[in-house]
Amino acid sequence: MDLLNKIKESAKKHNKKIVLPESTEERTLKAANELIQEGIAQIILTGNPDEIKNKAKELKLDHIEKAIIVDPKNHEKREEYIDLLVELRKKKGLTREDAAKLVEDPLYLATLMIKNGDADGEVAGAENATGDVLRPAFQIVKTKPGISVVSGAFLMILKDKSYGEDGLLVFADCAVHPNPTDKELAEIAVATGETTRAIAGFEPRIAMLSFSTKGSAKHEMVDKVVNATKMAKEMDPSLKIDGELQADAAIVEAIGQKKAPGSEIAGKANVLVFPTLETGNITYKLVQRLAGAEAVGPVLQGMAAPINDLSRGCSVSDIVNLVAITANQAAKN
Repeated sequence: MDLLNKIKESAKKHNKKIVLPESTEERTLKAANELIQEGIAQIILTGNPDEIKNKAKELKLDHIEKAIIVDPKNHEKREEYIDLLVELRKKKGLTREDAAKLVEDPLYLATLMIKNGDADGEVAGAENATGDVLRPAFQIVKTKPGISVVSGAFLMILKDKSYGEDGLLVFADCAVHPNPTDKELAEIAVATGETTRAIAGFEPRIAMLSFSTKGSAKHEMVDKVVNATKMAKEMDPSLKIDGELQADAAIVEAIGQKKAPGSEIAGKANVLVFPTLETGNITYKLVQRLAGAEAVGPVLQGMAAPINDLSRGCSVSDIVNLVAITANQAAKN
């Protein structure tokens, strides 16, 4: 069974409630129908019930009737959510009148449902920009205790099974934070370890990447990675993590043994943490295009509850896969 099927089967066991706030968007509605049909998650759709049902009928989607449909303008918890939003944003001067408008925004409503315990996670972005998806997430759900930075991981499924974990590597951060400090980089490493356990289902062996291996070069960018490695070990002593390592020393055993003898990670890494966003983003795209790898993600990590952002060019299967991933994140949260 391949990784994505394993993720889906795992999600079925957890039966989590996932909100899809872009509920009249065609790909989203088709994905919701498939998710319900396969029993991957309980699906909550936010929007006008008549519009959703009419669109589903038009698309001949027979399972949407089994979704939980919440009308942002008229539902039993509307006042409760207004009170919750006012409480969360009172230091920012949010008035009840403004809160009443925001709770009718499906993206705000979705995050309020999660914060209130009425949903376990959210997937959006098929028709909304990343900033619009993440803004209410940061304001309402916020980051995990001890984590100040949100990052994005990709599951890289390689044709060559000799690398990583039988051909699977986890890359981060490839999507969110341009130039993390040493502390933020440590947080990204810890969060990526959690993502690996929750979604990929194996024990992470994390390489903190650099252009230097064990002091072969001197530079402040190397120092950042060395410090981040130490901090990550302190934050989660259970993690197997080493750095600084060059990419070849991290994934090629013969080179790892030569450049970093005695390291339990060198040559055996299945998780690669990049020092900056540019290095991570460039690398995942090159590996995807030149090595023919399948890149699944980005999976957002560091939030107090799983909220994942789609590309606006996503396919129906992309949405289905990300909902399954989100359900697994919610189960481990």
